[in-house]
Amino acid sequence: MHDLTAARIWGIIRALAAAGLIVLAGKGYHGAGDPVLTPYRGRTKPASQKEANRAHAQLRSPGERANAQLKNWHILRKLRCCPWKAGQLAKAIHVLQARETEG
Repeated sequence: MHDLTAARIWGIIRALAAAGLIVLAGKGYHGAGDPVLTPYRGRTKPASQKEANRAHAQLRSPGERANAQLKNWHILRKLRCCPWKAGQLAKAIHVLQARETEG
């Protein structure tokens, strides 16, 4: 099942809205609801929408890079610890990735 469907079933979208959090998502998440912001669709967009999509992509890029790095390193494939530690490991990798890209 698509992760948006799972998020709706488990009430994640409602919880995000209740917490006042905003989520930046890809075009596959159109129609998710208020807390999920997606880029504009279509080929002929005005300059303002193109600029908004560019800003959206820049804000999403650190997380996308960190996810790609996790997949590339294959770190979480055979991880045998509690999920909390896996989350901590993912956060640490994200921090290292961000420091590497900063220079």
